[in-house]
Amino acid sequence: MQKYFADILTLARLILSLTLFVLAFTGADSGVAFVLFILGELTDAFDGTCATKWPFPKGKAPKYRKYAAKYDIYADTLLAFAMALFFTVRVNTLAGLIIAVGYMALAIIIDLIVYGKLIGHPDDFRPCSLMDRNFKLAKKIVLARRNLYVALIALVAVWSLWASSWDIVVKITTTTILAIIASFLWGFLAQRRHNISRDAVDIEKKLSK
Repeated sequence: MQKYFADILTLARLILSLTLFVLAFTGADSGVAFVLFILGELTDAFDGTCATKWPFPKGKAPKYRKYAAKYDIYADTLLAFAMALFFTVRVNTLAGLIIAVGYMALAIIIDLIVYGKLIGHPDDFRPCSLMDRNFKLAKKIVLARRNLYVALIALVAVWSLWASSWDIVVKITTTTILAIIASFLWGFLAQRRHNISRDAVDIEKKLSK
C-alpha cells in the first residue's frame, strides 16, 4: 500500500483543484479555499518524498507510472490555476489578473526557451533548446521561476486568508502556523529545490566531470 502513497497524494491534489474550481463560482468563503489550497500544496511537497522512499519494485510499476512526472506537473498546474481563478473571482479581480496573466506569460516564455515546448520538463526537452545547449543556465532560469512561483502562491494564500470572514485571532494564529510550516518545508525540501528533476541530477553530474 505504501508504494501507492505518492499516487494517492497526486490524485488528492487533482480532487482539491477541481473542488476549488467549483468553489470559485459558489460564493464560498476564501478561508475554505485557503485551506484546500494549502492541503494541495502539502500533497505536492510530500508526493516526491513518498515516491522515493516507497518505490515500486523494479519492473513491477503500473503502466501509468511511466507518465508520473507529467501527471505531477499537470496536477500542480491545475491547482495553481484553480486557486488563481478563485482569488480572481472571489478575492481581488485586478490583483488576480495581474498575478495570473503575468506569471503565465513568463512561464510560457521560459518553457519555450528552456525546453523548446509548452509545459516542458527537465526530462523531456527538444534538441537545440536551452536545456540541451546550456544546462547550467537553463537550471538557473528554472530555479528562479520556481522561487517566483513559491513567492506568488504564498502571497495569494495569505491574501485569501486575510480576506476571509475568519476572526482576527484565527487569522493571526493561522498565518503564524503557516510561516512555521513553510520554514520547515523550505529546509526539508532544500535538496529538492536545488534539483530541478531526478534525471537532471544525472545530467549535471555528467557535465561536472
